[in-house]
Amino acid sequence: MTTPSRPATASPDSPPGYRHELYPYSGPDEFVEGTLGFIQDALAGDESVVVAVPERKASLLRAELPEQEAVRFVDTTPVARHPGRLIGAWRGWIKEQTSRGRPVRGIGESPWDEELSRPELEELRYHEWLLNKAFADGPAWWLLCPYDVDGQAAAVKEMARCHPQIRTAGRTGPSEDYDPQAPFAFAPLTHPCDPYDEFVYTRGDLSAVREKIAACAERHGLSARRLRELHLAATEVAANSIRHGGGQGVLRTWSEDERLVCEFRDAGYIADPLLGRSRPDDVQIGGRGLWLVHQLCDLVEIRSTPETGTTIRIHTRLRG
Repeated sequence: MTTPSRPATASPDSPPGYRHELYPYSGPDEFVEGTLGFIQDALAGDESVVVAVPERKASLLRAELPEQEAVRFVDTTPVARHPGRLIGAWRGWIKEQTSRGRPVRGIGESPWDEELSRPELEELRYHEWLLNKAFADGPAWWLLCPYDVDGQAAAVKEMARCHPQIRTAGRTGPSEDYDPQAPFAFAPLTHPCDPYDEFVYTRGDLSAVREKIAACAERHGLSARRLRELHLAATEVAANSIRHGGGQGVLRTWSEDERLVCEFRDAGYIADPLLGRSRPDDVQIGGRGLWLVHQLCDLVEIRSTPETGTTIRIHTRLRG
């Protein structure tokens, strides 16, 4: 059995409420050392723990930890392929645990070392940054984010910008790279792959938008249910362009990396970066269309500023 080091405790400067901590580690032994200590510390304090990590990492912990009712394991590999759904998933997991009357901790690690595209990696990092906004107003819980530095040490600084706290050498302290006032530093969107089709749409053109997408999908073998889902998602985005983006937009379609990509550009601005990332409740106004888009598509990229307007790219896998 691996003997865990004493887990780091909260620093005097740690903010109340939600606590978001990065844990850079190297290799499986360090992963188990840090996360097992975190779990044992939680159990000693009569807290429950949601362990949301890839299954191969969960198996390392299960081998060291007797089965505990207060510890719930979730395989993040399927949901992490859809970063826009992760905040909604965490809200559900935490709500389930807090309803039992116990304080909650979480361990969250996405499958960073799998073969992910550049847009997928960027959206996963963006998700880590958005977590700070999503849980800023409660409930109070503590999320530890393991991150394997083997082969990707250069990315640790980018991850540190997304986490208010960082654990190093067994101690937790403020992340010097995190600035709560700074916007997320997006990498530029990749250029559309040639050849791509372009179509300017306005009121009355939603059927034409669907026809353009169907033509592109047919060339790449996308059909049946997946095409119907893409049509529904594209209709939601294009309708929002017409309604909120100045009455018109520009559609581009192309394929890359076994995915069909539909890009929508308009003059509108989405002020709330969390819009569409959690299931709307019965009284919520707005956000239902974008939530549906996240459920129907394999990846959604949204870039929006008052100066440049809004670009939304929706990705649909052509295989699998």
